[in-house]
Amino acid sequence: MGAVLPQGDRKRGGRPPWNAVLMFRVLVLQVLYTSSDDQTEYQLRDQLSFMRFAGLALHDALPDAKTICLYREQLTRVSVLARPFARFDAILAERGFLVMGG
Repeated sequence: MGAVLPQGDRKRGGRPPWNAVLMFRVLVLQVLYTSSDDQTEYQLRDQLSFMRFAGLALHDALPDAKTICLYREQLTRVSVLARPFARFDAILAERGFLVMGG
């Protein structure tokens, strides 16, 4: 996914991009819990289980609601959001898990 998204010009400075795997995990949590961007940000800050699933430590920076929104919109714009979720669902189904959101 990281290779699909356009990267900013790093010569001009700015914040480095977020890790694509981390952001995908955040989107998975958002879909499973049908939460808004603000709720997802809050849950990442509040729930250790969310942090653990996303691969974050207590001292790590967390993506904010705007970052989550922009990342999802970028993936939707280049039409690649459905493919990783389909692969994730297939892997879970192979291992005998049935994922139900909400």
